[in-house]
Amino acid sequence: MFEGLFQPAHLLVIFVIALVVFGPKKLPELGKGLGEAIRGFKKALNEDDKQAITGSESSNNEQKQSDR
Repeated sequence: MFEGLFQPAHLLVIFVIALVVFGPKKLPELGKGLGEAIRGFKKALNEDDKQAITGSESSNNEQKQSDR
């Protein structure tokens, strides 16, 4: 269904439509905001993974100590 969606010609058409709708002044601001949002999302995922890893390691250490 979406196999040819990201071909260069399609992306060009999407860019032109976005340029017409938002204008040349607003488009860089939208791109910057989108980039910051994606970066923040990735950072939150990485922090969550780190907490899960350290949380499981500490619970394993606590369990080993209680077994002694």
